[in-house]
Amino acid sequence: MFPLFPGLSSDTVAMVCAVLQDTGEWDRLERLLWALPTNEDFLRNQTVLRAKIHLCFQRQRYGELYGVLRSRPFDKALQPQLQTLWYEAHYTEAERRRGGKALGPVGKYRVRRKFPPPSTISDGPEASFCFEESVRSSLNEAYRRNRYPSSKQKIELAMSTDLTTTQVSNWFKNKRQRSRGRERDRSSASPQSRSECSTPTSCEIDSSSDTSC
Repeated sequence: MFPLFPGLSSDTVAMVCAVLQDTGEWDRLERLLWALPTNEDFLRNQTVLRAKIHLCFQRQRYGELYGVLRSRPFDKALQPQLQTLWYEAHYTEAERRRGGKALGPVGKYRVRRKFPPPSTISDGPEASFCFEESVRSSLNEAYRRNRYPSSKQKIELAMSTDLTTTQVSNWFKNKRQRSRGRERDRSSASPQSRSECSTPTSCEIDSSSDTSC
């Protein structure tokens, strides 16, 4: 119970918070959250906390957002969306430090590596994006034979390396991009070249598509 809305349970308040969040009524949600007492019923209600996190994100109060995300473990079902907010907040802060210049895929990858989500919204550290040496050797050998493998060849390569066909496809696309970049560097007499795994490229940073170098 709380003074402005006597007789309402924490579950009812949580439902109201969820509705205000879903409808984007941020001013009303902020007033409601401000009026809540600081007792355990509300502090441990994850629907209320989720609404507060979304409000902080909308208001760009990222320090407060990080604090709430670190405050207590969240249900596994909520973790993907909370991780997204964690990363998006860090992306925005990084872009501010760059004078408003938008981050590219590599820039976002670096932000994610620098600011992994806390254990309260994640089961562990972000997965590594580099394959084992034996897998890279197999992929590189296949690339030397054919830079544009057929669907059947991709499936066979995926089975032999214990990867998915998506990972194989993205690796070949990524490898071709790097090769073209090195060719452009050589044509412009640039002394600088990039090693295969020194810097992640666009397909590596998308955690939804299992990719790697």
